[in-house]
Amino acid sequence: MAIGLLVAFPLALLARRWRPVAGPVLGLTTILYTVPSLAMFSLLLPVFGVSAAVVITGLVLYSLTILVRNIMAGLASVPEEAREAARGMGYGPLRLLFGVELPLALPALMAGLRITTVSTVSLTTVGAIIGYGGLGNLIYEGMRSFFKAEVLTASVLCVALAVAADLLLLGLQRLLTPWARKSRKGTT
Repeated sequence: MAIGLLVAFPLALLARRWRPVAGPVLGLTTILYTVPSLAMFSLLLPVFGVSAAVVITGLVLYSLTILVRNIMAGLASVPEEAREAARGMGYGPLRLLFGVELPLALPALMAGLRITTVSTVSLTTVGAIIGYGGLGNLIYEGMRSFFKAEVLTASVLCVALAVAADLLLLGLQRLLTPWARKSRKGTT
């Protein structure tokens, strides 16, 4: 997820800054997202060989479409008045981005990160076809041996891991956006 975020963030900023780049960036990430996971891993095998890099690269490529779109949507949702006020206070482009725009875009960014994290946890299991699937290895072995308890246990653990990661990210979002909680309390 960290690698995906490190790749998606500059892509989203590039697409936001130069509008002609937005279409190709969004189109390419969407095309990558539509490639079936078995095919993606098979296409990456000649490049990386049988290694964990195949699974990691595939998961990073799958994360890009959701992350890039959510970063762009979050930045687009920042009120122009907030930008203008920051510029009026002497904020330069970098300080404006990190001091005003990103904090205000954080809910959308975190939503994309949460969705991507949950889907990444489930997609990791497909890496079992090359022996790097984490809990997918247990599922794969259980299917080959018809040992259903092993498949069920690994599946439940995979779901639990995805839910735990989502809850951790939700907690992080709540910590990073205290203004969102306060505004909701005042309206109820």
